[in-house]
Amino acid sequence: MSQAHQQPASGASRVSLYTEVTDRMIAEMEQGRVPWVRPWRSSSAVLGMPRSAATRKFYSGINVLILWLAVIERGYGAQDWLTLRQANELGGHVRKGERGTTVCYADSFIPKAERERAKEQGEDPDAVPFLKRFTVFNVEQCESLPPHIVPPPTLAPASERVPDAERLIAGTGASIREGGGEAYYHRGEDFIRLPPRGDFLTPADYYCTALHELGHWTAHPSRLARDLGNRFGSSAYAREELIAELTSAFLCAHLSIVPQVRHADYLAHWLAVLKEDSRAIFHAASQASKASDFILACQGKSADAVAEQGRAA
Repeated sequence: MSQAHQQPASGASRVSLYTEVTDRMIAEMEQGRVPWVRPWRSSSAVLGMPRSAATRKFYSGINVLILWLAVIERGYGAQDWLTLRQANELGGHVRKGERGTTVCYADSFIPKAERERAKEQGEDPDAVPFLKRFTVFNVEQCESLPPHIVPPPTLAPASERVPDAERLIAGTGASIREGGGEAYYHRGEDFIRLPPRGDFLTPADYYCTALHELGHWTAHPSRLARDLGNRFGSSAYAREELIAELTSAFLCAHLSIVPQVRHADYLAHWLAVLKEDSRAIFHAASQASKASDFILACQGKSADAVAEQGRAA
C-alpha cells in the first residue's frame, strides 16, 4: 500500500469509516444496483482490478469496491491509482483542485506496555487493531505522467471461451460435474455442480457462475475453512453468498470478464446484513480477496501474473 497521506484511525474514526463505506454500499443496493456489478460496457470505465500505477500491485478487500465505485461514479476510464507523492516521484503531478479518494489499510500493533505486561505474566500480548487512511488519485486526475504508466487493458469477448479462465478453473483441481438445472457446491462430497455449458446464454455467464461456486469451494476445511453449515435465509448464509459473489467479481475482473450477480434475489438479504453490521462488507471483501488469491495460487500464478498474461494474449 502507498505510503503517503497515512493516518492511523482512532476508535471513533474507525467506526466512522466502517459506517461511511457501508452506507454508500447500502445506498447503491437500495437503488437496485450492486456496487461490484455495474454497467461496465455502458460507462467509460475499463473493467479490471484497481491497482497502484507505481507498484503495479492490485488493491484488495474493501478498497476494490471503494475504487470501483469511484471509477464509475466519476467517469474515469482507468483503474490505476497513485498517491500525491507517487505522482510527483514519477515526474508528474495531481491537477490542482482534484479531489482524492480515501482507501484504507487494516493492521494491528502491540503497545510496549502490553508487550511488557504479557512478558511478566507469561501470556501472549494482545494486539490493538487500527485502520490507516490513504488518499489516492486516479491517473486521469494527474498530468505529465510517463506514457508507460497506464497500458490499455482489453475486455474478453462475451461470446467466446476465455483460455485464461479455462486454465484458472482447471488449475484448482476442483471436482466439477455438469448436468441438471442448478449450480451449487456440495460441501459434504466436496464437488461443484454446474448446468451444461450449453444452458448458459454466454461463456461469460458460465465463468461467473463457476467462479462463484469456486468461491464456496475455498471454504472447505482443507482450504480456507469457512463455516458452510448455515441454513438458507440466515444472516450467516447471506454473508457466505456475499463472499462467493465478491470472489467471482474479483476473479472476473482479473480475467477481463464482465461480472454479474448470480442470484439477484439475494440483494435484500445482503442489504439486511449490511444494515445490521457496518463491518460485514469489510469482512466479506477481505474473505473474498483471500478466496480469489487461493484460487489464483492453485495454478502457481499471482493475480498480477494472471492479469499480465491476459493483457498479452
